[in-house]
Amino acid sequence: MGITPSTAATRRPTTESGAPAPWRKRLGLWRRMIADFTVRSPARLALFAFVLVIALFASLLSLPAASASGERTAFVDAFFTAVSAVCVTGLTVVSTATHWSFFGQLVMIIAVFVGGLGILTLASVLSLAVSKRLGVRGKLMAQNSMNTSAASTLGEVGSLLRIVITTSVAIEVALALMLIPRFLILGEPFGQALWHGVFYSISAFNNAGFTPHSDGLVPYEMDLWILVPLMLGVFLGSLGFPVLMVLLAHRFNSKKWTLHAKLTLLVTGILLVGGTLLWAAAEWSNPNTIGGLNAGDKVIHSVFASVMTRSGGFNLVDQGEMNQVTMLLTNALMFAGGGSASTAGGIKVTTIAVMFLAIFAEARGDTDLRAFGRRIPEGTMRVAISVIVLGATLVMLATASLLIISGTSLSRALFESISAFATVGLSTNLSAEMPPSGKYVLAALMFAGRIGTITLASALTLRQRNQLYHFPEERPIIG
Repeated sequence: MGITPSTAATRRPTTESGAPAPWRKRLGLWRRMIADFTVRSPARLALFAFVLVIALFASLLSLPAASASGERTAFVDAFFTAVSAVCVTGLTVVSTATHWSFFGQLVMIIAVFVGGLGILTLASVLSLAVSKRLGVRGKLMAQNSMNTSAASTLGEVGSLLRIVITTSVAIEVALALMLIPRFLILGEPFGQALWHGVFYSISAFNNAGFTPHSDGLVPYEMDLWILVPLMLGVFLGSLGFPVLMVLLAHRFNSKKWTLHAKLTLLVTGILLVGGTLLWAAAEWSNPNTIGGLNAGDKVIHSVFASVMTRSGGFNLVDQGEMNQVTMLLTNALMFAGGGSASTAGGIKVTTIAVMFLAIFAEARGDTDLRAFGRRIPEGTMRVAISVIVLGATLVMLATASLLIISGTSLSRALFESISAFATVGLSTNLSAEMPPSGKYVLAALMFAGRIGTITLASALTLRQRNQLYHFPEERPIIG
């Protein structure tokens, strides 16, 4: 029987003995190894995905075309900027507006968009791309990150990932459409207004805080047409995709909301209102910030600061001119952060909710943690404690390192460390003043803050095993 051209064209390359070509065998082996890695170790895949993405964007930002001067950017500065963008932090060591060219800014905002999807989403997408399937462990991790606990949804994780990406794009497009007309009215050329609208929309929803203007948002500090969309974008991004999906599905029917959505919205509201009132009280008479403004503008600044402090990173006043009380409040709000599986950082508002519920339960003598008619598993409290302790330890070690490296004051070192860990991006300009070693410390802290607590929480949640025996119980003295 003859071999038709179509059959010959599709036949795999073989040696004279009929065995597959060596290069094809090696390619198949590598593919099986990568597929096995993505299916068996989703947590390691998440780390690998973020490291790979950061390396890619750092290389692009190192190119001469990425800088406005046409010269190569120092690797430490390109690396720091890539980490800050992928980890949606917003800390900078060079001016976003003047140092980077259009290509450099484009690379940064793409890095923000990719990083804003989150490590679990990114790892799941990479797993699908490489192995063509998520596997049960990968689905469980993605399912846990989006709070879809129903067993029937395990096969729908791929669809949920598409919903996450679609929702992000839709919100960012809506924000851009709000901002572009305003920049046009303010006299910017169409192309520049379009770019600024897109840049701010992606930066806001992903809680990055990068700004393409050399003066930041200071020229627009009274312009609600710009400030309101930015606050709305940061607020929605800080809620997290699990909450957004619940709101899209059930709107204002709170009876159908998940416990996670209820706790997130409740604590977010408390922090937003409380942060506004406390920030206003602390800065109301400070002539270096809002002391010289009228009452209405002071309220606008206070609301804006409260929204941005928990992860947004945009600012209207010089952070170094704030009162010490305000800096302490800002540290607390930054450390708290936003919602789980969101573009915000920090230890997350549900972690705070669980800890306060545990305190109230202990004070009442209850054995169970209860909220909104639901009992919270004991393991959740252990995860919350682990996240808080890990976060506080990382901040303490980083603060000590910055003090040794720079010799700066404790308040500035602590502020910069919490801002980096919580991926907020507010700064007293300490990042730019740091020597390379200090920049690497902050970069490591941003990376750990973006993936550390989330990965730890997911790992602890997934690692459950049945014990066949228990040791004798003995209670130590606490307090």
